[in-house]
Amino acid sequence: MSSERDPLLTIAPRHGANTDESEDEGKLGPLEISHSSRWAILAGIWIATFLGSVNTTLVTTLMPSISSEFNKSHQVSWLGTAYLLAICTFTPIYGRLCHVMGRRAAHQSAVLFGALGTLACGLSPSMNLLIVARFVSGIGGGGILTTSTIITSDMFILRSRGLAQSIGSVFMALGIGIGGPLAGFISDAYGWRAAFLINMPLFFISFILTGYNLSYVTPGKGKTPGEVLRRIDYGGMITTLVWVFATLLFLSYRYNERLPWDDSRVISTLGVTILFFLLFIIVELKFAIEPVLAPFLLKQKIPALIGVSNFLVSFCNFSVMYFFPVWFQTVMLTSAFIAGLHVLPSSTAMAIGFLFAGWSMHKTGKYKFINLTFGILPSMAAVLIVTMNEDSSPARLWLSIIPFGFGNGVVLQTMHIALLAHIPQSAMAVGTGFGQLFRSVGQVGGVAVSSAVFQSVLDSELRNRIRGPDANEIIKRIRESTGVVVSLPPDLQRAARDSYDGALRAVFIMAMCSTLMAYIVRLPIPDRSLDEPEPADPPQQPAQADVGNIVNSVVTSPLDTPFDSDDDHRKKRTHMLGTRHRKPDLTQPRSLSGYEPVDGSMDLEEDTIEGTAQSRA
Repeated sequence: MSSERDPLLTIAPRHGANTDESEDEGKLGPLEISHSSRWAILAGIWIATFLGSVNTTLVTTLMPSISSEFNKSHQVSWLGTAYLLAICTFTPIYGRLCHVMGRRAAHQSAVLFGALGTLACGLSPSMNLLIVARFVSGIGGGGILTTSTIITSDMFILRSRGLAQSIGSVFMALGIGIGGPLAGFISDAYGWRAAFLINMPLFFISFILTGYNLSYVTPGKGKTPGEVLRRIDYGGMITTLVWVFATLLFLSYRYNERLPWDDSRVISTLGVTILFFLLFIIVELKFAIEPVLAPFLLKQKIPALIGVSNFLVSFCNFSVMYFFPVWFQTVMLTSAFIAGLHVLPSSTAMAIGFLFAGWSMHKTGKYKFINLTFGILPSMAAVLIVTMNEDSSPARLWLSIIPFGFGNGVVLQTMHIALLAHIPQSAMAVGTGFGQLFRSVGQVGGVAVSSAVFQSVLDSELRNRIRGPDANEIIKRIRESTGVVVSLPPDLQRAARDSYDGALRAVFIMAMCSTLMAYIVRLPIPDRSLDEPEPADPPQQPAQADVGNIVNSVVTSPLDTPFDSDDDHRKKRTHMLGTRHRKPDLTQPRSLSGYEPVDGSMDLEEDTIEGTAQSRA
């Protein structure tokens, strides 16, 4: 009788009875599929990536309309927070789901959650149900990004992987950049519900494209649905949800509502945060069968440094992205639409940064030089943003944020490839989820902490400038709605604009410190040639019969790109290997992602590399 600690992967002969191997007969691996199938898969996952990114920011311009319809202005901020909270909680789960369910099932589950959540948003009859729908949509949004990254990594060798993934990252950056302005335009023309519902046809197209074409062989699928469900890290997922949610409540009570430290709500939420964070660590290290935190990666220097960098970069990104438009609305008194457009240069530059990093890594086979060269740009841009004022030239107001987006695009792309270059191919799916976990926590932290800093400093600035019998009421109105500023009398308006300027400057200084710390953290990360074979398991000599498979999976061709035709692909492999293109031998033992023999790869179920938190009897 099998137990939860039994490995899900079994090595069986090609024609063994009642095995998953027999089902794979005649199917191709991710490096063997046709050019048309590869492009169809990429189109499907890129459409989903765009939709997930659009949903991250589209509510920023819909909040006034939504709060006006439901008369729940005090809850409207949870529309963004609920989405990010779901991403933070469920993103790392999808790395494990790709391992136990297979790529297609995991990706389509994410698309389905995203579509259902978005549909529910457009049909929600109340603010509470809308917040729940945003959370469901976030479950899919985080999974789409993780599974899309894993699928792209499957289909390309390491050197070409950065170029392929950089194109997908362009869709992510454009989605973040145009989500707000596009939603505002649709809302003005057709109402805020249409901004959600218009996404549904694209979700359907993505689901069909991946459902029909994403059928290549990826070993590691669970034996039964029950075994799959038992291996999900429910403890890690629940404790993450509770401690992050409690942290958001603590920051809101203490800094947004300005409750004293001895208030019961402040004390209780802080206590819950600490308790469940400690429980999360204990669950991940001691009890989880398939821990979302991947302790064996956390114990390695390079993955840990990359994780910290991902956190700090995402923290900085979302701090600026959410509050940069507010500066133009409250200090420059522009419309919400124009304020939202000021983020677009950064998103466009980020998309270019992703492409540049992918192209450069593909051409040079290196990542550290461009990371350190262009990774300092966000810090320089943050200085320009911090020193902006009402007298700054239009060119500076529009262009200062461009180096910020470009530099962060380069950093995120190169650090993802650096992570994959320093972990075994068999750990690629879990490693991707590991990296995305730090990014998603950074996103939530960037919004929550910057909001707390902003509200705290704004309250102090307003109280220093506005006095009198009605001061408390006026300050409350100014803090609760940025739209009030433009309608205030000249003297109060001047005080409000200067107060907002001081509070937002504090947020931008924090973002500047975050991106500078991220740069320092990345300095010890070594370079690694992307032409080298990816790291394998502890030094064991592979059997002679397995050498062909190792060469076939690792040395496919350093020149393969997403744009090669099937004939180009075959010619390059024939030139590199001195033999004709052939399918992989499925009779050989395989790793989780690819066709490496067990002797030359890392199995996540092995006790020796701590792929699980518990050891098997």
